[in-house]
Amino acid sequence: MTAARSGPAFSLHDIPFSTYGSWFGISPVLAEKTRAEDLHLVSHQNGMHPVLRFTPLDATTGDRAATHVEATPGLLTWTGAAGRVGLAYASPDTVRLRGEGLGLRITAAADTLTPFTGTYFYRDPVAGAYVFTSYETGRRYRITVLSGTVTEESGTQALGAGERGVTLTAEADEAWEAAVEELDTARAPHTPTGTFDQIVAGARAAFAAFADAVAPWRSPDTPAAELAVYVLWSATVRPAALVTRPAVLMSKHWMDKVWSWDHCFNALALAPGAPALARDQFSLPFDHQDESGALPDSVTHSEVLYNFVKPPIHGWTLSRLRSRLSEPLGRTELAEIYGRLARWTDFWLTARRAPGAALPHYHHGNDSGWDNATTFDPERVVVTADLAAFLVLQLRELARLATELGLPDDARRWTRTAEATQAAMVDELWTGKRFVARGVASGRTWGSSGLLDLMPMALGEHLPENIGKALAARIETHLTAYGLATERPDSPHYLSDGYWRGPIWAPATVLVEDGLRRAGHHRLADAISARFRALCETHGFAENFDALTGTGLRDRAYTWTAAGYLLLAEAHALRRTTTA
Repeated sequence: MTAARSGPAFSLHDIPFSTYGSWFGISPVLAEKTRAEDLHLVSHQNGMHPVLRFTPLDATTGDRAATHVEATPGLLTWTGAAGRVGLAYASPDTVRLRGEGLGLRITAAADTLTPFTGTYFYRDPVAGAYVFTSYETGRRYRITVLSGTVTEESGTQALGAGERGVTLTAEADEAWEAAVEELDTARAPHTPTGTFDQIVAGARAAFAAFADAVAPWRSPDTPAAELAVYVLWSATVRPAALVTRPAVLMSKHWMDKVWSWDHCFNALALAPGAPALARDQFSLPFDHQDESGALPDSVTHSEVLYNFVKPPIHGWTLSRLRSRLSEPLGRTELAEIYGRLARWTDFWLTARRAPGAALPHYHHGNDSGWDNATTFDPERVVVTADLAAFLVLQLRELARLATELGLPDDARRWTRTAEATQAAMVDELWTGKRFVARGVASGRTWGSSGLLDLMPMALGEHLPENIGKALAARIETHLTAYGLATERPDSPHYLSDGYWRGPIWAPATVLVEDGLRRAGHHRLADAISARFRALCETHGFAENFDALTGTGLRDRAYTWTAAGYLLLAEAHALRRTTTA
């Protein structure tokens, strides 16, 4: 068996083992706050569902074997005193297993089968393989024994409660091998595409090529870059059901969706090295744009949610994306994007502006992406400066696109609206010292100790100098040793694991750092970048982080965090090169 390690090692308690294009991963994480002793095959079709349990066994006694699990991008291994078992992806829907000195018990994760839940198990008389059918995923999982012996099978054709599965082993000094496939209804009997070592080598080469394309600038000065690339690569799924394009899920843990602002950061990180994949990330939510022009809140395999929206950061994203793509957008694609972005912008100008109002509003904190930020404590239906600022950037990008597409009347209209929206933002929400939020129903205004109030910094060079300086000074009060706290730590509302009421988040970091840099506040931007990069290098790519200890919180394999690291690390590397 291949023993050499290739690529970064990682803990499966933090990051699942998977591959580009696959809808399943191998992980002990079965749901939020739920971890198992054994590794499981966890599928993300129809939601997150553990389907199969893998239990390494002592080949002599048949008892559970004590093992140490190691994972790198191409190979997962269980290693015990008597031997080891390896697992590698032969394709996005097939893994190969090989054991030497250890056996492996593969069983259904659910012990109970009902008419609507659980896993049915049978021996396929056509292929001679063992098949599990899952009600939860609506898919089949076929085990083909390639060499070795099935020493036990239990629960075939059984109904009700009971264990269902097979035990694989081999004679002393011999190896056993098997393939596990996720499939729909039927396919030809499994035929190996190479030896186990060839499968491992191919998997390693595929990841290495992707890493070299996406992060060719990586060096010892950016030590987490390769692992960040793996998080993105392994969370990518092929098109299926409602996912219309290759998609980078936010995670192959329980945050297994594409939210309509998270995707922007993944698109930006991928743009130079994987331009087609980057364009797909930007476009996927627009494939589900509704008749009002609104984007869905989220998209996943079998569900598209419209009950909330996400902030209009897509103009800012498109401007940066076009400058980062290694291949320019063609006129046809640009025209399609322009139409979609215009409809998304008109949604905010019509459906989200009260009669006679100059500024749009959110219906709930969820619409902002900052679900429970303290800005929304007094009221939820509110006009905020961050929304106005993002909309101004989107309007400016539309004006630029209209000019390029030969639509001068549109360009003038978008420019006038951008200028009017920014003027209203300052006139109505700037007190002379800070931005405030305003309740749509009550008309009253308030400020908070939350970073959301400072997000107009994203306007960068478009901000009046006095406002930019005031925002930068307030932003600095949010900077801890690890990065930007979303609620100032001295606030009575600060919570160490309070979601948007304290923890550090990648999108806020990237947006603020970019705006500060464009406004000329390079010292502060450098400090924010350095601290967030160090945070990821020490604590990984969690959904968010404790602002005072750096501890990773919630989902530990979050792609927009990995993307944020890659964006900041690449820019840092290029600045160092330019300086040198």
